[in-house]
Amino acid sequence: MSEAEELQAFALNILQDVIARADAAEDGALRAEAFAELMFEHLVDAGEIDDGIPCAVEGRGIRCSGYFLSEDNDSLDLFLVIPRLDGAASSVPKADVDTGLRRLSAYLEKALAGLHREREEALTGYDMSRAIWEARDDISHVRLFLVTDGLATVEQIESTMFGSIEVSSHLWDLRRLHRAVSSGVNREPIHVDFPRLGGSSVRCIVASPPDSGYRCLLTMLPGNLLVEMYRQHGPRLLERNVRSFLQLKGKVNQSIRKTIIDEPQMFLAFNNGLSVTATGIKLVDHGDGTADLLAADDFQIVNGGQTTGSIFRAWRKDKVDASRLQVPVKITEILSNGDIDEIAPRISQSANNQNKVNMADFSSNHPFHRRMQELSGSIWAPPAAGMQRQSRWFYERARGQYHDALAQNRTDGERKAWEVIHPRSQLITKTDLAKYEHTWSQLPHIVSRGGQKCYLDFMDHVDNRGSFEPDERFFQRCVARAILFRRAEKIVSRQKFGGYRANIVTYALAWLSHHTAKRVDLEAVWAAQQLSPALEAFIETLSVHAHEHVTTPPGGQNVTEWCKKESCWEQFRAHAIPIPAGLEAELVSRDKAHAAGSPHALEEQTSAAEAEQVARVAALPAQTWFDLAAWAKDTQTLQPWQRSLSFSLGKLAGSGKPPTRKQAMHGEKIIAEARSLGFRG
Repeated sequence: MSEAEELQAFALNILQDVIARADAAEDGALRAEAFAELMFEHLVDAGEIDDGIPCAVEGRGIRCSGYFLSEDNDSLDLFLVIPRLDGAASSVPKADVDTGLRRLSAYLEKALAGLHREREEALTGYDMSRAIWEARDDISHVRLFLVTDGLATVEQIESTMFGSIEVSSHLWDLRRLHRAVSSGVNREPIHVDFPRLGGSSVRCIVASPPDSGYRCLLTMLPGNLLVEMYRQHGPRLLERNVRSFLQLKGKVNQSIRKTIIDEPQMFLAFNNGLSVTATGIKLVDHGDGTADLLAADDFQIVNGGQTTGSIFRAWRKDKVDASRLQVPVKITEILSNGDIDEIAPRISQSANNQNKVNMADFSSNHPFHRRMQELSGSIWAPPAAGMQRQSRWFYERARGQYHDALAQNRTDGERKAWEVIHPRSQLITKTDLAKYEHTWSQLPHIVSRGGQKCYLDFMDHVDNRGSFEPDERFFQRCVARAILFRRAEKIVSRQKFGGYRANIVTYALAWLSHHTAKRVDLEAVWAAQQLSPALEAFIETLSVHAHEHVTTPPGGQNVTEWCKKESCWEQFRAHAIPIPAGLEAELVSRDKAHAAGSPHALEEQTSAAEAEQVARVAALPAQTWFDLAAWAKDTQTLQPWQRSLSFSLGKLAGSGKPPTRKQAMHGEKIIAEARSLGFRG
């Protein structure tokens, strides 16, 4: 297949993916938002961005499709999408690219100046504009992304300065997206030219163990050279698993920062330095075990992410002279006879284990994802109502697997037959799964933090569960939760709330999970491949309550930020909303729900620490819990759900039954809080 044919096929896949997403929302007007979501996922998979939040703003001379602000407010990504959606790999005129970037830049300028004050809080884009304005004093670097499914001819876009903020522009057209998807790597490789970066080559000690498939270089890099690397490439310098860990756990290391600012001459003595993997290293060998390092390809920091980020931030924010810092570096080059996919992850894991970093495996190669993919290929879903044909739910653990599987069918007839069995509407990605599972696990505030952060937190939970292997029943229940979530999205879209659909859906379903004690009949949902009328009607009711709650934050907070807070969920969880009798009749009994729980179900697995917590709570006498519930009612010091749970824990203790993992977690918090408030039990 020629490049032109491949690009046209890729453009058609994008079109069909967007149509499937938009149709799922029952609102054709959401195609642009569906396109933006899909493009953000491609950029995340390419290692270009950490995440993206769709948020459309358009006005006179300004336009923006979404944003992402780093945790420390240091860097901002702004996006503008130009969807062609013609499936034809057509060209995008240079004038459209220039106009788009000009309008995106104009939006940045107005947002930094306080655009949100001119807009109503209920309007789409208010939160984005307000977040940018509130971070205006911290932002040091902005990246403007223009993303299109057309072919562009713009070769280079120069960086500019907006006051003290460096602004760079990045064009991702159909060809660049296709290369990222089809190249077989998860990112665009980084090439480092050391003389160009620092003005000279870097002297190294070289060691090449025989028959190892690699060679090692030991060297010392000045801090200003690392600053320039990070300025050009940002977090892409960090290997994906390291980036994921730092994004999940936080990046600021005050000890490193203090040394950089107060004792830069001691940095070499105090810091362990960096571990790096690379390929295609160019050297000038001196024949005495030393060499001058000229260049390296696929340069990735596998250990030392906090060090690198801390040096850059100290240079940017604290105006330190980074050239005074000497950073020890070990560079491991994977040679042509070495397996980079096998060696590089082991170097990363070993380097981080030696520093006592408990880093979960966030990759698509995790055994959990592999097993889910295996199950999706072997389990037939029951026919939907009115249909006779069975189908499969396709689990995509890595970007593009669905399209690759489709492409294996050579003729149009074969492809159509395959799509009948594997409809696009039944495609579940690993980030989709994280969103569905965390919602049902009653973590809507985590889901509201964005797809990538939700996924990282979910994988952290998976990792903490130890050796958990999904089984057929778990897969079916996952699909049932996917049906529940996707149907809720359609219900909320019909309400025309005007924004915050993702937050409304996850909060409504988390409330449903909590107040039914997860007794929604997921087996019935799987069997019917749809929700009952009673369940759909109540989700519509819940969505109204969820919309009212999330859009009226206390103290005039930013709605998006409010939804990310656990207190937002705690307050909504306490809302008393009567469950209709018709739905109550459909819920499975508590005994059946407990008995039906799969021994392999993710939410039921217990770590050693959690088992100890369950034992501690189970050891408390029933009367202690009853006294606590009565005390809390008399003093009005705890929330109603806390009093109710205390009473339930008392009944469990009285019957000799242990609490669940979640009951034990909340129970220990409740008794600690009560004792701090004066409870003497």
